[in-house]
Amino acid sequence: MTREQVLERVRAHLADELAIDPERIDETTRFREDLEADSLDLYTLVQELEDQYGVRISDEQAAKILTVGQAVEFVLEHELVADAAATDDDREPRP
Repeated sequence: MTREQVLERVRAHLADELAIDPERIDETTRFREDLEADSLDLYTLVQELEDQYGVRISDEQAAKILTVGQAVEFVLEHELVADAAATDDDREPRP
């Protein structure tokens, strides 16, 4: 998945969840300060990212994600790790 595709999905989710214009959301948008997202909003975003992309985000990791761009970057980095692990699991065992 490309960076732009992930950004569009995150943008659509936030626009729907927070009832705002998606054009207000870009990679520099801060969740709390710019979107006035509360902890429940952020929790649902984390759940959405985990469900959509198969990544796992710990509470400590989530606390460090302050902007939309950081969320997108996290997904891209960890999606690659998850894909690599799945590929390794699909290989035939060596004799």
